[in-house]
Amino acid sequence: MTARDRFPRPPADHGPSQLKQTEYDVIVLGAGSTGENVASRARAGGLSVLAVEAELVGGDCSYWACMPSKALLRPVEALADARRIDGAKQAVTGRLDVEAVMARRDSFTSGWKDDSQVDWLDSEDIALVRGHARLTGVRQVEVEGGGGDRVTLTARHAVAVCVGSESATPPIDGLDTVGAWSSRDATSAAEAPGRLTVIGGGVVGVEMATAWAALGSQVTMLAMEDRLLERMEPQVGAKVRASLEATGVTVRTGVRAQTARRDGHTVNVTLADGDEIEGDQLLVAAGRVPRTSDLGLDVVGLEPGAALETDDSLRVQGVDGGWLYAAGDCAGRAMLTHMGKYQARICGDVIAARATGRAEHTEAWQQMAATADHDAVPQVVFSDPPAASVGLNLEQALDRGLRVRLVEQDLGSVAGAALYVDGYDGWAGLVVDQDRRVVVGATFVGPAVAELLHAATVAVVGEVPIDRLWHAVPSYPTISEVWLRLLESYGL
Repeated sequence: MTARDRFPRPPADHGPSQLKQTEYDVIVLGAGSTGENVASRARAGGLSVLAVEAELVGGDCSYWACMPSKALLRPVEALADARRIDGAKQAVTGRLDVEAVMARRDSFTSGWKDDSQVDWLDSEDIALVRGHARLTGVRQVEVEGGGGDRVTLTARHAVAVCVGSESATPPIDGLDTVGAWSSRDATSAAEAPGRLTVIGGGVVGVEMATAWAALGSQVTMLAMEDRLLERMEPQVGAKVRASLEATGVTVRTGVRAQTARRDGHTVNVTLADGDEIEGDQLLVAAGRVPRTSDLGLDVVGLEPGAALETDDSLRVQGVDGGWLYAAGDCAGRAMLTHMGKYQARICGDVIAARATGRAEHTEAWQQMAATADHDAVPQVVFSDPPAASVGLNLEQALDRGLRVRLVEQDLGSVAGAALYVDGYDGWAGLVVDQDRRVVVGATFVGPAVAELLHAATVAVVGEVPIDRLWHAVPSYPTISEVWLRLLESYGL
């Protein structure tokens, strides 16, 4: 069973014909994690708010992305770590219980039902209408329900677009005929395919290859780039690739898929070099694009299908009157759930502040700017081993013209890491701005490194001088001792 089977159409409740009013202070298009946060902050600011959602309240993160994917991956990580510790590995006598993993995944999606999320909106006094929204004029939105009923809504102050993103479709002949999985299908499937071919070497491709290989699939990864996870430091992709291959995954980089065809139960992918890859299912994980193609953007002079360019107050540029806002993936600033929620909090606060006439020249107003998604974006890849990064990598820093130095550390030599698992294999790196003597980027790869990331994020966002970081003493013996070793390597 795939995502399409589990939730083929929106629930019948909260249709357009059920609305009691058609004018609100703020209309939020999309009630995923980003839209929920915009709505909540605007409502807390004293405004009336309506959220429009075409699918499930809670969005991709709750039902097809963050929660189900990490629910699939956590048992993989836990079992892998147990097998790396002498005394524990002897107690591991079998493989993952696939049925139990799936049941746990399903529990985190609430069985693909959004009742609790709808109840939360109600508790926040945020109105909801289900249907597809399109802009029809200045502060005007038309919503079409699943039954074809329509309503035209008016926002007194602002419309916030939070419709997210969807899987990109690469130009592969025949791809639309083979029933390929999108990321949604990969996180919601009820059983593992015998042979899974994955197109894409980014976050989704790596995470889903990790999960389904552990759940019984024979996985082949095809990445167009020369390395996996190319947006991180090269050391990350190398270690993740080695781990995937050690578990039986076939990884091919620097290859391009040209055609796809289905022969019965088999999907064949032909590469540009003529090689043919045979599998039972195909997952296309070739990036994300804003879900803005059918939103009525042309009505307000914007390009359908494109990301909505915003200023740091999340106000969309190029729209007269300044009433249109955007946050999350559809704004294209940093396509990560936590960054969408960060933008959303600022967006909702800004809308409320402007609508209620609070002065814009106050110290509080200066905090209402989304700046973290320029140079301080944190990200975790829940592979085995996991990887985590924040800020600029070495190549990006050099491209900016910064005079930087990469400080590296073998994580396995840190006492806390060696105690965490036997034969700990990991790497850490800091990109240091030599002129300002601050950390502008940090990357970690190895077991449990996700919990190192927020300290690095604070250092980057706070522009903490490395001479001050020397006095932030890590507890012994923890993996965080890597900070001391990195600073020692720098020369402190």
